[in-house]
Amino acid sequence: MAKKILLSGIQPSGKPHIGNYFGLMKRIVEYQDEYQVYFFIADYHALNSFKDKETLKSNIINIVIDYLAIGLDPKKSTIFKQSDVSEHAELAWIFDTITTMPYLERAHAYKDAQAKGKEISVGLFNYPMLMAADILLYGTELVPVGKDQEQHVEIARDTAEKFNNKFGETFTLPKSKIAEIPVIHGTDGRKMSKSYDNTIPLFSEYEDIKKIVMSIVTDSGEGKGEGKPKNVYAIHNLIRPSSDLDPIYESKKGKYKELKELLIEDLEKFIAPLREKRKEFEKDIPRALAILKEGGDKAKKIASAKMDEVREKIGVKVY
Repeated sequence: MAKKILLSGIQPSGKPHIGNYFGLMKRIVEYQDEYQVYFFIADYHALNSFKDKETLKSNIINIVIDYLAIGLDPKKSTIFKQSDVSEHAELAWIFDTITTMPYLERAHAYKDAQAKGKEISVGLFNYPMLMAADILLYGTELVPVGKDQEQHVEIARDTAEKFNNKFGETFTLPKSKIAEIPVIHGTDGRKMSKSYDNTIPLFSEYEDIKKIVMSIVTDSGEGKGEGKPKNVYAIHNLIRPSSDLDPIYESKKGKYKELKELLIEDLEKFIAPLREKRKEFEKDIPRALAILKEGGDKAKKIASAKMDEVREKIGVKVY
C-alpha cells in the first residue's frame, strides 16, 4: 500500500533552538518512516522578510545542514528548495486569477499586519496562493500544522476545490495533520522565541549551554525551597520525563544551582550528538548542497508533470 504524501516547508530564518526542534523538526524526521515526505525550504516566502542577499543565502545553506544533522534522510524524503521548482510560482499566478481580494483579506497574516499598521507588500497579501501551490503540486494529502496555522491548509483546500470545479478534477484535497504542539517555555518562562532572547540554540557548545542555563530566571520563592524552579523544570522536561524528574526535584527542593547543573549535563548529552553530526556536514557543504539539488530535480519532475496537466486544463497548452 502506497504511503500517504505529507508535505512540510520551513522558511530559512536563522539558527534553530530547542523549541523549534521539539515543536516541528523532530516530528518531520519521525514522519518520514510513515509517510512519503516532501520537505522544502521556503526561500521565496522568505523574501517577505529578508532583503539581504548574503543572509538569505547563508540561512538556506544552514537550514539544509540543520535538518540533515537531526536525521532528515534524502533516501526517505524529498528535500528541496522552493526556488528550484519554478512551477510553484507559475501555479501561484494561476491561482491568483481565480481568487478574489476579499477572500485573501481573511488571511490571518494579512489581518495581523494590517492591525499593526504595517506596509503590506503584494507578496505578503497573496502569499497564501503561493502556499496553496506549494501544497497542491505534489498531490499532498497531509500537511502537519499547529492549530493556529490550520487556515493555510483550508485556503489550499478551498483553492483546489475552486480549480477542480472550474476546470475539472485536477488536485487532491489536502488535510491538516494537526500536531498538538505544546508551548515550549524559554529561559524566562515566556514562550521560547528569538524575539524574546530566551532560547537555547539547538547546536549549542557546552560552554554556551552552561552560560544560558545558569541565567535561567527563578522566582525568589523557588530559591527558598517553596517549590521546584518551574522555568528550569519546564526545559528539563523536554528531554527527560516527569517520572524521572519529579523525585529528583523533590529531593533537591531549593537547591536550584544543583538542578541547573543537572540540566546542563542532560542538555549536553542531548545536544552533543546533534552538534557533532552537524559539524560533519559543515565540513562538506558541497555534499549537503548536492542533496538539496538532487531533491530539487526530483521535485521538479513531479511538479512539471502536474503543471502540464494544469496548462492543458486551463487551455494554454496548444502544442
